[in-house]
Amino acid sequence: QVQLVESGGGLVQPGGSLRLSCAYSGRIFSMNAIDWHRQAPGKQREMVATITSGGTTRYSNSVKGRSTISRDNAKNMVYLQMNSLKPEDTAVYYCNFRAVEGDYWGQGTQVTVSS
Repeated sequence: QVQLVESGGGLVQPGGSLRLSCAYSGRIFSMNAIDWHRQAPGKQREMVATITSGGTTRYSNSVKGRSTISRDNAKNMVYLQMNSLKPEDTAVYYCNFRAVEGDYWGQGTQVTVSS
């Protein structure tokens, strides 16, 4: 019912910044929240940021203080601004649309933090 497309990933040096975008579309009846998750090689997927339908944001300890999740409702876009990037931030980043009926996932965008 919901499609999501992530973009904005790429190669960035440690300490640099990147803004990820998630465009969502489709038949949307109820959205609880949109999350950003990431999955690094050999690791489990982890939630890094969440914004609820009410605008409440939450961050994982790994990115807290360095990242900001925001949304543009008019454009059906959710963003993740990441600053002070570290090599351990290297992962595929996914947006997750949490609806009342279940979760919808995008295909991900690769973020590589390396000098």
